[in-house]
This record gives sequence, structure tokens and C-alpha cells, in this order.
Amino acid sequence: MGDGAGRGLECQKTMDGKASNGNGLEKEIPSCCLKAKASAPELEAKCHSTVVSGWFSESQTCSEKSEKDAFFNNPMWPGEAHSIKVEKVLYKERSEYQEVLIFESLTYGKVLVLDGIVQLTEKDECAYQEMIAHLPLCSIQSPKTVLVVGGGDGGVLREVSRHSSVEHIDICEIDQMVIDVSRKFFPELAVGFDDPRVHLHVGDAVEFLRSAPQGKYDAIIVDSSDPVGPAQELVEKPFFETIAKALRPGGVLCNMAESMWLHTHLIQDMISICRETFKGSVHYAWASVPTYPSGVIGFLLCSTEGPPVDFVNPINPIEKLEGADKHIRKPRFYNSEIHSAAFALPTFLKREVSLLRDYSSQ
Repeated sequence: MGDGAGRGLECQKTMDGKASNGNGLEKEIPSCCLKAKASAPELEAKCHSTVVSGWFSESQTCSEKSEKDAFFNNPMWPGEAHSIKVEKVLYKERSEYQEVLIFESLTYGKVLVLDGIVQLTEKDECAYQEMIAHLPLCSIQSPKTVLVVGGGDGGVLREVSRHSSVEHIDICEIDQMVIDVSRKFFPELAVGFDDPRVHLHVGDAVEFLRSAPQGKYDAIIVDSSDPVGPAQELVEKPFFETIAKALRPGGVLCNMAESMWLHTHLIQDMISICRETFKGSVHYAWASVPTYPSGVIGFLLCSTEGPPVDFVNPINPIEKLEGADKHIRKPRFYNSEIHSAAFALPTFLKREVSLLRDYSSQ
């Protein structure tokens, strides 16, 4: 990274890895940020996550020309791998940005994989898509303008479009191939693109937000990749500042916020940045998604200064939204009870993330 590029998000937990700090001294490398292990193109090519003997695995090691482990493209969860039984590979191509793999699994239906990392499966996609959309939209009264960052599979759009009050939905997805293959292989998700309120922008979300009018959106939903490589800037302060600027007073952000079992230091840093940036409230919620690392995923909920937002108790409950349960298909995971329960945090998380200890006071 260039000077100061990553200063807003410094890791606190470390492992045995070492790196030079430029002064001849060694410092520990954070366990979830061992980018050096993913930065050698020749190792990435040889250690590419793939289907072997009928099984797909997200992480694997490579010993050719090196005794060190090489993690395929994502060092966010070193030392573990998740495997899924493959019935048939349906698609495998490389776009301008990433490798796109789709296969039929034995137990989870079709699976979408980007650069070796499971993005969704037909069986459990409902948990992630419904929570990341309805946690923010059910927390404010009558949202009208919504921006989705990422989300090229269309699942978040499908859920946003349940809200009849919404008049305009922008989506900015960088990879056209993700959109195209989702339309072909995941029509139950990609149906979100068919809503006439949806306006698709294919390009860089950072640039899109920089040019967005101030106060344009009631809600912004960031369905981003894990913060490694180019996606690192999506969890840094300048990006959050552009989001805050694009939100109206009392507007809300819902941002994917990793796993509490693996990334408490990253959660701490994201909350710290957002408390400095958003002058309303900042909350952390979570949901169970079996095919994500550790089986859970977190969400960061933030509001800008203005009308207060009570994220824990939905003011706009989905059960009372006209036509929400008849739109395309009924929700499979989200409801108002799940909404409130998602903000109940385990003791270890409050202990390890100090900024969550005064959680109830917000």
C-alpha cells in the first residue's frame, strides 16, 4: 500500500509470522492479514483452489519451491479449510477481476465461488441476503432511495425490492461476469435485477460514491468481498466517509463485517472508524450462514447524524409491509424476532472488542 493507505485499519492480534518494518527490525504479522502469503502470483497460480476428487475446498497449501504454506488468495482464515462435495462443475472462467466458479453440490444446491471463496449457495443464501437488506431497511421509516455496493448476484436487490416504499435502487457492481452468470445459474437471486426501480452501474464503487450527490440515499448496503487486496479500501476510513456523505441525515449503512470467531480485531477497527465517521449510532449484528468461514457472518449498522435510529427494534417491521411476504417468494430466514436477536452479542465478543462493552448505552 502507498503511504497511509492502510493506517485507518491496523490489526491488533498477531501470530508467529514476521516481517521487516523497513528499519531492519522484525514485527509480527497479524493472523488474518498475512497478505504476503497471497501476493506471489506464481504460488497463487499453482495453489489455486479447485475441485479435487469431487470435493471443493476454499483453502489449500502448496509446497512446491517453498516449505512455507501458501494460502490461495485469501489469508483471512489461515489454518482451516471448508470442503463441499461437488456433483458437477457448471461453469469456470476468469473475468477481468477474478475467477468465477459455479458447481452443483451434494447438499447445498448450486454454489457460486469467486477467487476460490464461497459467495453463496442456494440453500443458505437467504440468511445473508435477507439480513443485510432488512436490518437497515426495517430500521427506518419508509426508505425511498437505496444504493447496493457489490451484490452482483442480485440477491440483495431481490430483498430490497420487497419494500414498496422504495422508489429508486442503484447498484454498483464491478464485474459484469458475476451478473451474467447469476442470471443464468441463479435466477431466484438475479430476479432482483428485473425490478423497474433498479438502475445498474457496472464499475468501481469507490468512484461511484465519490461522484454521488450529497445526502442522496436513505440507505446504503455494502455487500463487499473480504478486505484483502483491492477490497481493502472498502473497510478504510476514506470509503466510509464517502458513504456518510452520500447518506441523508438519519440515513443508514449496513456493511458486511466478517466473523466474530475469526476477526475481532478487524471488527474493533471497523467500529472505531465508523464511530468517528457516523455521528448517529453504530451497532454490530450477526447471523448464521453455514457455508461461510466459522458458520457466521457479521453486519455493521451505522446511522448519520439526524433523526435517531433504533436498530435493535425495527420501526418498519417486515410483517406489516404490504406485499412483502408475497413478493417473488416468502422470506425464509428474516423476521422481526430474528432482527432484534441479531444484536445480542456473546460475552467473549464484548470482552475482545472493547468498543462493544458500552453497546447498550447507544
